Amino acid sequence: MYTDFHTHIFHPKIADKVLDHLQLHYGIQPVGTGLTDDLLMRLDMSGIKRAVVLTAATTPDQVIPANNWSMHLNKTYTQLQAFGTLHPGFKDWENELERLEQNSIIGLKFHPDFQGYDLADPLLSPIFEAVGNRFILMFHVGDRLPPDQNPSSPGKLAVIRKNFPDLVIVAAHLGGYLHWDHALHFLAGTDVFLDTSSSLPFISRELLMKILKKHSLERILFGSDYPLFDPGKEIELLNTKACLSSKELETVLSNGARILEKF
Repeated sequence: MYTDFHTHIFHPKIADKVLDHLQLHYGIQPVGTGLTDDLLMRLDMSGIKRAVVLTAATTPDQVIPANNWSMHLNKTYTQLQAFGTLHPGFKDWENELERLEQNSIIGLKFHPDFQGYDLADPLLSPIFEAVGNRFILMFHVGDRLPPDQNPSSPGKLAVIRKNFPDLVIVAAHLGGYLHWDHALHFLAGTDVFLDTSSSLPFISRELLMKILKKHSLERILFGSDYPLFDPGKEIELLNTKACLSSKELETVLSNGARILEKF
């Protein structure tokens, strides 16, 4: 089953505001509306049967409503697997983990750059210890600041991988948006999963091929980062830029489903 492991959709009341923020931050004009019907239409057109929907609470008081939105999506749309969110400033995270499990949330998204903390924040350690292998953890990694100054970086995620070996980790954007040389050094070849979201239009073919050569293809997940990009167009770009065989492309597009099945 083809799976898009990195998408975002928003409540109609805030979708336009979020899209404006994304365009301002990344300088990218979103191709989609950020609404559920538009994502489902694009998935259908590209032959993708399931999508992981990600959310990240930018403040502690957004954790509960953001997770309620993910629960609503999971209960309403069989094609979608929405992940939950936590914030290191949210005090009741232990009970929230229980609530998420009871409501069939199998993953958590961490976005230090937007959530306002550093991936090396010690407040995250007890959360990671409690999570263990109970959830899939999706980490946004990388941005325009140099890795040593950015809130997230491949090196910081590698430290988490070392300190918490039970975690099931997905490093978004091929291990680090605009930090791909560091992703090649710190994450490629490890047991961390790398998704392809917001990387294919920007990474050089040479560096892309180095990462794919070093990292197990079974640990590469297709992700479009909708609404910034269209899933179908991203599949085409993956196929041409990475020079994949039909079997290899099939593997990447199907890896996400195999992970979800384990949870």
